This record gives sequence, structure tokens and C-alpha cells, in this order.
Amino acid sequence: MVSIDTFRELALSFPEATEEPHFEKTSFRVKRKIFATYDEVKKRACIKLSEIDQDVFSSADKTNIFPVDNKWGKQGWTLIEMKKVRKELFVDALTTAYCEVAPQKLAAKIRPKSTS
Repeated sequence: MVSIDTFRELALSFPEATEEPHFEKTSFRVKRKIFATYDEVKKRACIKLSEIDQDVFSSADKTNIFPVDNKWGKQGWTLIEMKKVRKELFVDALTTAYCEVAPQKLAAKIRPKSTS
């Protein structure tokens, strides 16, 4: 289980991340682009992933991480059941979402390119 406090702390630890309202949800953004939202009523996060990352994370835990069931899901928006997801998996998914949306220079601060 991941609490909203843990979610908020992690999301705001990323470079230049901000928290702003988004309709009835809380959104986390970088350079005004949303990388995650939180639905307090449903206790769900929604994060932006690439198609490949969405498939990888969904495959890891299909009952707790799955694509949004509409055109947004086909664009990488992925739901996470906060009451059931393992914290380590959530941290990795949220970090991946941030890096998907953030400019390359900011994303590199979180996940530097490997030198091989």
C-alpha cells in the first residue's frame, strides 16, 4: 500500500515537480505537463507511461496496474490501485512516468544515461 503522503513526497522530490489541482483530482507536473494524478475518492493514481513501459508495468501486476479503459489508455495513461500496489513497484512506475514527461535534462538527473 502507498499513501497519498508517500505519493506526494516522492512526486515532489523530482526536479521542478509541482502539485496543482486538476478537476476533482490532485496532479503532479513538471514544466506544466502532468506526469501523475491522484483520485482521493477511488484511491487511485494515474500516471503517464510510454506504450512499452505501460505494457511492462501492467504485466508485472495486472490487477493493480492497468491501462485506462479508453483512448487515454492507448496514449499511455495507466491506473494504479494505491491500496494494493507494492511500494517498490509504485516508486519505479512513478519515476518512469516523471522521466517520460520531463525534459531530457531533468530526466537525466533521475536516470542518467548509461555509458557503455
